[in-house]
Amino acid sequence: MQQHPTSSRRRSLLLAAGASLAAPLAARAQAGGEDIVIGGSIPMTGVFAFAGVGINAGMGDYVKMVNEAGGIKGRKIRYVPEDTGYKVDVSVAAFKKITSQNKVNLYYGDSTGFSKTINPELDRNGAILMAGASFATELNNPAKYPNQFLVGPDYTEMFGILLKHIAKEKPGAKVAFVYSDSEFGRDPIEASEAAAKKLGLNVVAKLMTPPGSVDVSTEVIKLRRAAPDYTIFHGYILAPIPEFIQQGKQMGMTSQWMGTFWTMDSSTVMKMGEAGDGFMGVMPYRYYYDTSAKAPMLDKIRALRPEYQSTAYIQGFLAAMLFVESARRCLDAGKPLTGPNLKAALNSIKDFDTGGLIGVPITIKGNSIPVGRVYKADMKAQKMLPASDWIAL
Repeated sequence: MQQHPTSSRRRSLLLAAGASLAAPLAARAQAGGEDIVIGGSIPMTGVFAFAGVGINAGMGDYVKMVNEAGGIKGRKIRYVPEDTGYKVDVSVAAFKKITSQNKVNLYYGDSTGFSKTINPELDRNGAILMAGASFATELNNPAKYPNQFLVGPDYTEMFGILLKHIAKEKPGAKVAFVYSDSEFGRDPIEASEAAAKKLGLNVVAKLMTPPGSVDVSTEVIKLRRAAPDYTIFHGYILAPIPEFIQQGKQMGMTSQWMGTFWTMDSSTVMKMGEAGDGFMGVMPYRYYYDTSAKAPMLDKIRALRPEYQSTAYIQGFLAAMLFVESARRCLDAGKPLTGPNLKAALNSIKDFDTGGLIGVPITIKGNSIPVGRVYKADMKAQKMLPASDWIAL
């Protein structure tokens, strides 16, 4: 497949930031050991490029910060990303290329599909701890995915955080789930219906639509009939959420509209325009501009990048931070950097301060970080503002 020269040039420039962190071999040899390599299947082009560009910048920035502070025990971190276009086969090829050319101990995957496909290889290889862009509930299973983790709550836990907030705000509320006809969309629905019942909430509608821009008028009529107090959207980035809200409001619906992580970037919600005012959702991290409490790591990010950085950037930055912390704990304990040792080190993280990226100290028991906060869109301020305390499950 021939590439457009500008797209390959743009890709080279974007990925060069990561590659330029490789110090000369001789300097590395003197520095006290070989580099610790973070490989990455990063979707810099394609449908998920909006996230990949942010993830890549966040990972690269954190690695740069660590290296400028002397690395870990004199060892430098080297970040080696490849563009995948968010395609599983391309991602697998990138993984093979990066791991054949480098001694890789840490890896960032671009999708649920890739995480599931590469898992037998991770188990066989035994040298790598992996995280990624996926929050799939299925991956939150240490027995089945022993060398992987999620950089936040899984999708069912995201629903759990929203439902907990709803139960506190309006006990016995009527709730509707609107989700895409995709693996991503269906993921949390069944378990979340059970969780809602446990919290005394009433799930009055479950509506599934194709992902993306579609005619939703029939679904809106069904939703209006169910008259939910809260409607949670999942499995979409943007469309058809604004269409649902606009038509629902025109029909006199008073539902509180809510979303999950991949809908909740500030720039995504602001694209909803007037319909998005008051839109709420769950976010495991503080937003770039959130100054509601001390967050020294966000201060560093803002000093480094004075313009808004997406929630995908924060996710990539935090993934790199947790990778580095796991490696540091292994080296401190005198243990080799293997997948199981790195995962055990990750799971020893207790009351860990992320520098305010997450507003409470985190403890990682299994494969996820089950904590988040509800934010609300203020269209006048063009910001997502906190609507709850930090909620841990």
